[in-house]
Amino acid sequence: MIKNIFLNKPRIFLLLAALIVFASCSTSPKNPEDIYQLRAQAEGGIEAANKEAAKGNFSLALTLLTNYKRNAVLTDDSSLIIRVCLARGNILFSLGRTDEAFTEWEQALAEARRYNNAELLSIAEIFKARGNLLSNRVPAGLVLEEVTRESRNIRTSRQFIAFSWQVRSLALRSLGSYTEAEEAAKRSLDIHGKDRLLENASYDWYIIASVRSLAGNYDGALHALNESIALDRRIENSWGIASGYRAMGDVYRRAGKSTEANEAYERAKAIYIAMGNESEASEINKRLMN
Repeated sequence: MIKNIFLNKPRIFLLLAALIVFASCSTSPKNPEDIYQLRAQAEGGIEAANKEAAKGNFSLALTLLTNYKRNAVLTDDSSLIIRVCLARGNILFSLGRTDEAFTEWEQALAEARRYNNAELLSIAEIFKARGNLLSNRVPAGLVLEEVTRESRNIRTSRQFIAFSWQVRSLALRSLGSYTEAEEAAKRSLDIHGKDRLLENASYDWYIIASVRSLAGNYDGALHALNESIALDRRIENSWGIASGYRAMGDVYRRAGKSTEANEAYERAKAIYIAMGNESEASEINKRLMN
């Protein structure tokens, strides 16, 4: 098992830029304007939840998604139900509520099967596979095989193709295949960079940094983290910036540079305190005391 490195930076994949658009399979409503309004509210709710998650407000993001999951069910919109369930699963996972996260992902899978769409089903499988990998429920080799297989069904969304490369990179990292892991992350970064999905591109750089650090390439890891932080700063993703500085502290510490490590930790701590996140600030204090 890989230890003492920033492996699980909480990031939320809320599918805001998903290019997959499916028509609802429900019958025509009596008041179509009301149904369209409910759908619009749910779509907007996902975006609002993403903004709150970017500030580390996971509990509020979860509350928003809970409300809009009801809208998705009311409109009988399978695509929207699936996306909200996947998003809720990711936030629950970030909150450490792993069993509840898998319940959401299973619901997304069941809805995709009911909807009989192979692409949506594979996307849901990849989300669940990522959870299995990060929670050590399934060996990395099996996750890699599954994601590689399921990714072949994804044809209409570059974002989800990139996401599959991210998960493959995480699996390869766990297997110690660092060159291949970095190559996979760069495949994801190429898509996110061209499509200007800056938050996801930031996470690509973060994964690259963790791979390089594990391989002993500390200068390369620090370069990747600077790229990640720069992107998070552009989109005002406070959670990402703080996580980046915390990871930078970890890399400096592994490189034997305690002064630089403490400076990075202090910067991360200041951001967490400004966010009102005492739990994360406390974790940084533990690093500083050690």
